[in-house]
Amino acid sequence: MKLRALGKTGMQIAPLVFGGNVFGWTTDEARSFELLDAFVDAGFNAIDTADVYSRWVSGHTGGESETIIGRWLKANPARRRQVLLFTKVGADMGSGRSLGRGWIEKAVEDSLKRLATDVIDLYQSHWPDPATPHEETLAAYERLLKAGKVRAIGCSNFSVEQLSASLAAAREHGVPTYQTLQPEYNLVDRASYDGPLRDLALREGLGVITYYSLASGFLSGKYRSQADLKQSARGGGVAKYLTPRGLRILGALDDVAGRHDAKPAEVALAWLMQREGVTAPIASATSVEQLKSLARAALLELTTDDVSALDVASAP
Repeated sequence: MKLRALGKTGMQIAPLVFGGNVFGWTTDEARSFELLDAFVDAGFNAIDTADVYSRWVSGHTGGESETIIGRWLKANPARRRQVLLFTKVGADMGSGRSLGRGWIEKAVEDSLKRLATDVIDLYQSHWPDPATPHEETLAAYERLLKAGKVRAIGCSNFSVEQLSASLAAAREHGVPTYQTLQPEYNLVDRASYDGPLRDLALREGLGVITYYSLASGFLSGKYRSQADLKQSARGGGVAKYLTPRGLRILGALDDVAGRHDAKPAEVALAWLMQREGVTAPIASATSVEQLKSLARAALLELTTDDVSALDVASAP
């Protein structure tokens, strides 16, 4: 599988990143191991998780996803050379969000232990922290970079103003800049990334990995009416997409999928993979069959007409 440069990190990744939020939540440890093995065997090499996954589940405290990944690596030590581990810090682990120096220095050790590794390939600020100056956060990351505990740093959920401010602070104080960005972005949720934020990411040469790449499953085509929302627990989260624009996007996906003997979800991911300003989308799977579909998406080549039809249908 052809690899892509992840911005200026020096790392090369396959065109799709596995979303580890499902580990310990909708997939148990045995199934998670099966999915991770199948993912790597299919030619992919990047796994995205966070310390907070899956704290939202009753009885969980966070760290469940990282722990499962770490156990998989302990059971398969050779796999560590085959994968890049991306994780995040700064979400609420019980005492509020923080990107302060003290919290980062504690959190990274916890993540390293759970992941059963001595280095995190990409360490990301999960959410902005208005209470902590950018230079404090970036100086903490600088110490981790110099100590060899992380290889690169990135941010998630930053607005163009927040990312710009962080870049300015880094240059003023002589500390490292963020090298990657993780925004919410897909065919229906385009407004927050398209425009000034995407322009900035392109101008700075940032690696960009998108999350909610299938809009909580809406772009799979599974939900096309109010009645369909009852099919799963995620239904309520996609109700907002059942608009004339949303249905127009599904129609365009159906047309393009029909021309390629593909599934709508595969086309939606392929659109992201071919989008300028996107290095790779993040997507999850809870079965090997779903994983095979992700692999097909990575090999799908959309034509100029395909991309144009999707662009027009999804225009804000």
